[in-house]
Amino acid sequence: MRGAKLIVDCLVKEGVEVVFGYPGGAVLDLFDELVKSPIRFVLTRHEQAAAHAADGYARATGKTGVCMATSGPGATNLVTGIATAYMDSIPIVAFTGQVPTSMIGNDAFQEADIVGITRPITKHNYLITRADDITRTIKEAFYLAAAGRRGPILVDLPKDVQQAETRQTTYPKRVDLRGYRPKHEGHPVQIKKLAAAIAKAKRPVLYAGGGVIASGASRELKALAEKTEIPVVCTLLAMGAFPDTHRLSLKMPGMHGTRYANYAVMDSDLIISVGARFDDRVTGKLSEFAPHATIAHIDIDPSAISKSVRTDIPVVGEAKDVLKQLIPIAKPGNYKEWHKQIREWKKCHPLEY
Repeated sequence: MRGAKLIVDCLVKEGVEVVFGYPGGAVLDLFDELVKSPIRFVLTRHEQAAAHAADGYARATGKTGVCMATSGPGATNLVTGIATAYMDSIPIVAFTGQVPTSMIGNDAFQEADIVGITRPITKHNYLITRADDITRTIKEAFYLAAAGRRGPILVDLPKDVQQAETRQTTYPKRVDLRGYRPKHEGHPVQIKKLAAAIAKAKRPVLYAGGGVIASGASRELKALAEKTEIPVVCTLLAMGAFPDTHRLSLKMPGMHGTRYANYAVMDSDLIISVGARFDDRVTGKLSEFAPHATIAHIDIDPSAISKSVRTDIPVVGEAKDVLKQLIPIAKPGNYKEWHKQIREWKKCHPLEY
């Protein structure tokens, strides 16, 4: 089977329904096969729009978005959209055409080292140099995009690889990468520490980030908030994870948030961050952020914990799983005065969005 047909067959087996992109010489073989497949192709007016469209598709559906562009300038035009997906942990797989393998590194027509260019803004990327590696690489690409902390993956496809014949056509059923095994459940000891901190606190705040939406943990977040009576702030990427009209909602914190959300965060004695990265638009000056608070940070990516704000109770795991562990043992503390203070702040600023 020719490489181009095998690539498209792999996309079909992966359940891809739509691809966003713009054609060009280095991906014409792919497009010849794509038009014969059940996959819907959306032609954008610019490659950057294809990357943004794949990003938006992933946010709206929860599935991995797919975009495609030719080599050189086509590939480099994807960079802004890929960087956006990387910053916001959005799963997309970007396929780029490349000059034939024999010409890589020779400054060939429309050649660009897109693997090198995108290395800082992708979760991982691949340059396929043998048609025999197509099935394994594409399976890994889709797995890595959606596993653990989600993000963009780039797959670079030289023209001769698309045209080559291969007998390695079996699509793998599973991926086993020894160096990448994300933890989903939090460590029981850390969960108990967090539950104890909740019971001890006087002015706690639940600080929800995009990880709540990514992991489908909105129901668990609401259950924890209602059981413990802890007020909730939602970052921009977590908007919709907790109802704005709920009595415990303080809406969005930070530079563009509500005053009472910021008052609550700054005056809190316990912040429980769930899938948030402590963006500078929320924290402001780090040395003065929530100066009286114990910080608990729940995140599936261990490298995100204490990256910006020092963490007292780290919990590595997926938001949904960790909240399920926490809800049965979490008990509210004495928050009567805290709720009274929050009501006063809301009365002073009733017209905020």
